[in-house]
Amino acid sequence: MSQDDSQAVTVKLLDKEFSFNCPPDAEQELLASAGFLNEKMLEIRKSGRVLGLERIAIMAALNLAHELIQQQGQQTESIEERIRYLGNKIDLAISEIDQER
Repeated sequence: MSQDDSQAVTVKLLDKEFSFNCPPDAEQELLASAGFLNEKMLEIRKSGRVLGLERIAIMAALNLAHELIQQQGQQTESIEERIRYLGNKIDLAISEIDQER
């Protein structure tokens, strides 16, 4: 995709506007992401413990990264549990076949 295929999209984070270029078909995702990030930043600002746009943005990014890592860990555990479950079922089926012989 060339630079000509992108469009400028303006998002608002903590009452400050930022413009980004994005493909036309990604505009809604960008706006939704910015809205989600803005909510997280507002929560941090309301706590009163972090001051300054830059620090609030970094804290929000760290919190979101932490949540993502936790979710990935939970998904990995879930997949591992499913594999163990299926392995046990296979072992049980094999032992039943062996008993029938």
